[in-house]
Parts: sequence; C-alpha cells; structure tokens
Amino acid sequence: MDLRKLKTLIDLVSESGISELEVTEGEGKVRIVKNAPPVYVQQSASYAPPLAAAAPAMGAGALEQAPAAAAPAAVAQGHVITSPMVGTFYRSPSPGAEPFIQVGDTVKEGQTLCIIEAMKLLNEIESDKAGVVKEILIENGQAVEYGQPLFVIG
Repeated sequence: MDLRKLKTLIDLVSESGISELEVTEGEGKVRIVKNAPPVYVQQSASYAPPLAAAAPAMGAGALEQAPAAAAPAAVAQGHVITSPMVGTFYRSPSPGAEPFIQVGDTVKEGQTLCIIEAMKLLNEIESDKAGVVKEILIENGQAVEYGQPLFVIG
C-alpha cells in the first residue's frame, strides 16, 4: 500500500465517526485506531514507577491525589533522613548480620545507618546529624524512591 493511500485512509478515519479501520490488501495489512482507550497497568507492590511515566494513562484528578497517598501516614517529629537514590533498602551489611541501628540507638554524624542497593552496587547511607533514632520508616528489603523518608532522628 502506498503512502498516499495510507494518508487518505487516516484522513477518512479522523473525519468520520468510526474509531477503528482495518484494511487488508494483498499480503499487507493496515489497522488505524482513533482515540484508543487508555491502557491500565497493574503495578507491583515492591516498585512503583514515577508518576510522570503513568501520566498518559491517568486523568488529571488521579495525578493530584497520588502524592498524598504516597506520603507516610504520620512521621514522628525530628530530623528526617531521606533516600539519596532509588534502590533496595537493607538494614544490615549482610543477610545474617545485626542491623546497623535500632530504634532508640544513639547515632553520630557520619555513622552508617543502612545500605541501599542500586544497580548491583551497595551504597552506605550515613547519618547527617547526631541524635537518637526515633523511627525507622522502611522495612528491610523494601524498594525506596529518591527523597523517600527512611529514618527520624531526634
């Protein structure tokens, strides 16, 4: 099928009330769809893609409500340490080892709090403030996003 004939078919579909046209000519086949319904993708519980990637499939109302749902329900008062990267959160240096810190531990500035694995690299996350660990906001082995709160230090 030549380009002029294809353009004519596209123009006819866009000007008409039909939403889909399929034409078979010889061994070639062309399918033209106007205003395709949105595609909905089920997200896994361990990782959610950024909202910008899901924007075409969601309406504006859904985008406005999504950040509120992603925020933690109640964060204790104190200094919040956030994730500097996207990756997988680990509380200990190896699966059988003791966690770096527990709730109630006193930490010094520069002390390792956890590890975030990103692209097969283990990145130690250090405290940027001295104090007492009030809360650990992430479960071991959970995926974290950039800027997601990890710890509350008082």
